[in-house]
Amino acid sequence: MADQQRIHPVTQDVEAPQPPTAPLMPRNASKSDKGDPAVEENRYPPFQRTLPVIHSKPPKKRRSCFCRCLCWTLSLILLIIVIVGIIAGILYLVFRPKLPKYSIDGLQITEFNLSTDSSLSAAFDVRITAENPNKKIGIYYEGGSHIGVLYLGTKLCEGSLPKFYQGHRNITVLNVPLQGQTQDAYGLFTSLQQQQQENGVIPLNLRVKQPVRVKLGKLKLMKVKFLVKCKLDVDSLSTANDIRIRNSSCKFRLRL
Repeated sequence: MADQQRIHPVTQDVEAPQPPTAPLMPRNASKSDKGDPAVEENRYPPFQRTLPVIHSKPPKKRRSCFCRCLCWTLSLILLIIVIVGIIAGILYLVFRPKLPKYSIDGLQITEFNLSTDSSLSAAFDVRITAENPNKKIGIYYEGGSHIGVLYLGTKLCEGSLPKFYQGHRNITVLNVPLQGQTQDAYGLFTSLQQQQQENGVIPLNLRVKQPVRVKLGKLKLMKVKFLVKCKLDVDSLSTANDIRIRNSSCKFRLRL
């Protein structure tokens, strides 16, 4: 009975292939309490001390030389305009300038003939009244003036005003002779006669360009130009009859 219960040792071949055994821990689990060093380094990067970043102010852009010159030039022009405006305001308050007045008071025709070669010869004597209403301003009428009489844009005759000085609150009457010759004027002459017969009025335009110097007190200013445009309605352009001016209006303009 005792012999049957005897345990016999079992011999095992060491070189025989061993059956696979289950790992002691899962593959994804760490192998130790501290874990896999490589995995731990990737999961928790090492602590690095970060320094605060100080943002410096961007450098100021320097204006180009052209921009500076342009700003200075505009400022200088603005300053000049302000100074001129102040001076003009002071002069206006001191002298109280008024525009001169002009009128056409008489017209005499000494020649108005159509020749055989269709050229029209004309000679007018125009009486012009110039008035200076200013108390402290005088006007020097310089040489180089031009005055002309036109009909429908065609110049009939021309001339110039004499040089003279017109004082304060002065009225001057000028008799100005005008002469001219127009070529190929047969159609123009026929239109004049036809308009005179139908309407009894002939419209004329008189234009004056006169360089002058204005005198403020004792100060003589730079030369400027007076531009005068007058519209006349006369009853005829005949040398045999007295010319009557039915309507007359003049506009004055100043040009530097």
